[in-house]
Amino acid sequence: MLLNRAGSGGRWRIRPDGPGKVTGSLAYLTDMTSDDMLYGLVLRSAYPHARIRSIHTDKAKQLKGVRAVLTFLDVPGLNAFGIAHPDQPVLCEDRVRYVGDAVATVAAESLAAARLALEMIEVDYDILPAVDDPEQALLADAPLLHPKGNAMHRTSFARGDIEEGFKHCAHIVEEVYATPRQMHTYMETEGGLFVPGEDRRLTVYSPTQHGYMDRMQLSRILDIPQEDIRIVSSPIGGSFGGKDELNVQPYGALLALYTGRPVKLHNSRWESVRAGLKRHPMKIAMKTGIDAAGKLVAHQVSIVSDSGPYSTLSAEVLNFATEHVIGPYRYGHLDVKGVSVFTNNGMSGEFRGFGGNQAIFALEGQMDRLAERIAMDPWAFRKLNMRKPEDPGPFEQPIAMTEGADQVWDAISGCSLWQERETVRPEGQGAGGPWVKTGIGAAFTMHGAGLGVGIPDPAGGRLELAADGKIEAVFGYEEFGQGLIATLELMLIEQFQLAAGDIRIIIGDTDVVPESGSTTASRATAMMWKSLQRLRAPFTEQMLERAGKLLELPADRLRLGEGGVRAISGGQLLLTYRELAAAEGEPIRCETAFQFPTSPTDRVGAHFMYTYSAVAVKAEVNTLTGRVRVLQQYHAVAAGPVMNPQGFLGQIEGGSSMALGFAIMEDAVMEKGYYMTRNLDTYLVPTIADQRGGIDVEPIEHLPEYDEYGPRGIGEVGSVTLAPAIASAIRQACGKWVAKLPVVPGFLQETPFFIRRAVNEE
Repeated sequence: MLLNRAGSGGRWRIRPDGPGKVTGSLAYLTDMTSDDMLYGLVLRSAYPHARIRSIHTDKAKQLKGVRAVLTFLDVPGLNAFGIAHPDQPVLCEDRVRYVGDAVATVAAESLAAARLALEMIEVDYDILPAVDDPEQALLADAPLLHPKGNAMHRTSFARGDIEEGFKHCAHIVEEVYATPRQMHTYMETEGGLFVPGEDRRLTVYSPTQHGYMDRMQLSRILDIPQEDIRIVSSPIGGSFGGKDELNVQPYGALLALYTGRPVKLHNSRWESVRAGLKRHPMKIAMKTGIDAAGKLVAHQVSIVSDSGPYSTLSAEVLNFATEHVIGPYRYGHLDVKGVSVFTNNGMSGEFRGFGGNQAIFALEGQMDRLAERIAMDPWAFRKLNMRKPEDPGPFEQPIAMTEGADQVWDAISGCSLWQERETVRPEGQGAGGPWVKTGIGAAFTMHGAGLGVGIPDPAGGRLELAADGKIEAVFGYEEFGQGLIATLELMLIEQFQLAAGDIRIIIGDTDVVPESGSTTASRATAMMWKSLQRLRAPFTEQMLERAGKLLELPADRLRLGEGGVRAISGGQLLLTYRELAAAEGEPIRCETAFQFPTSPTDRVGAHFMYTYSAVAVKAEVNTLTGRVRVLQQYHAVAAGPVMNPQGFLGQIEGGSSMALGFAIMEDAVMEKGYYMTRNLDTYLVPTIADQRGGIDVEPIEHLPEYDEYGPRGIGEVGSVTLAPAIASAIRQACGKWVAKLPVVPGFLQETPFFIRRAVNEE
């Protein structure tokens, strides 16, 4: 059944944070102010690559209203940050490696004074050659950006004998795929308010996806105990991975502790562009061979990923891409290699899909080309080569078995949009004239959830009865627009039979929440569900035992319900939660802590749980202008039980909009290490007009009876599979293979840079 309000059985609800966001009354963290507040700014590099000969701050310090001008000399602890690989300087000492590198930071009584102070700081640079191409960066004579070389991280996975495999192929397709530097484009740019206490304890109000990780990193930079730092990390005006790493937090924290006054920083859009993370541009070369019947025999892949100047999570993104260029298919012989490369381009890092978007665009492109080579239906070709439920994962690791692959394949095969493909005649189908041609395409993925093997991935939460009778659900997650609060509320209502008014949800404050792990990697809903499953019995038992003593009734004759404890027989309200909270006794409180499920393998980054998704899309191509327009989408998503139908639909719709930009319009263009894109006037993102054809979403909720892992994540998968489906539709519409994203006007006239080759053909 397609997901919509009418078919949600009363589960469609107003989000708790919805009215505030719609009316604008909700205060985001970057909206906060404080009495006696200073304004902070960061001086960033004028060049993509240069030596710093000297930094002179005397003139800036003498300006009226300026309260602090800090350089690397003022960093008391570790002058570096990065979640997994702390190699990005807080404030550069002897070298800058991209145009967003921070050299100094200032705090002043007004923004005008802070801006003038930045202008008065004198930095003497020796300009160095910029390394702006990752393949050139790997050459022996390329300038070294880091002592260990420009190859930040390498991956490989092999099985069988790849050369022998290709000898036995009837057909071989070779292609090189290229993907863009996409911006997160969240509405709320990076920023925050940093408030020092009288005891020198620091409170940080700043958007982030993992408050505990920020606290740990800031403690190293500031050289103070973690307990002396409080991180308040929600609500957030969008993130999509872009606020997973530290951004302005080191500068606000340093300035606040130095001046002893609250400091506010809030990036302009240009500041966000030049300093913030982007999706990794990748070049993926694939050589894939099949036998005469269409069975995959050999698959060889080379991935080159542009990391930018520092590591961020580039190694982990490359691990994920390496896993997903193998994907949901079976091969006789495999040879996959990848390298993430340091350059002087902008920062690359975490982004919704985490390397899966690039990988699946390339992999699904290969499947379409191979199917066409042997005149086979592309969806039947996928079925022939798809992994079976009992098969291991891409790295041959044990995985949680489901029938998700078959389920989404069947859904596409049976949907009206895909069936229409047989009747589509490209010429004359569009309303704009015979030069407007229409096609239908589809693509398929299995997308890993969680951080994978070898990476700490904690989870957990707490339930307690507060003094005012509210049942508090306390988790260390963040709400950044994805609907986490609404989903948690609905799970509590349905699993504990509570009313919304009985519940208080507390998230995103390291002083009060447990360590629940990062709000990333399609993990939060699954881990909240698992936490509630573990908490339900002990918490309910404590509540009913206390109620039974007060009511002088056996606990097994009572249940939790709306407003309080009710009789099992008849359901009448016997005791309100406020009355229960007022009773004498130890506080009623339960907490759970565990790890996200991982595969029993030593392959770092390998995943255990997967969400399966397939997309069919109708698109039209104007062969006069080269414009591509998506007319209709159908998404089938096998992710287990739907916890929140409204949120589920919103995640797939939102992810598909982001994927639409990735496919046909978004690219943060750089030349020689400089951003040509500076603002949203030259960087277009999809609007509601681009989605006017409608999106049908079909959730597939069935899981095997023995499955104990519950709902899979869907926060990313809606953004992963649309681009290759659009490319497939373009092929049917106008006969053009797409190997480079975004598909911009003029792509019909481009000379392909890929090579296609058939072996042993008659």
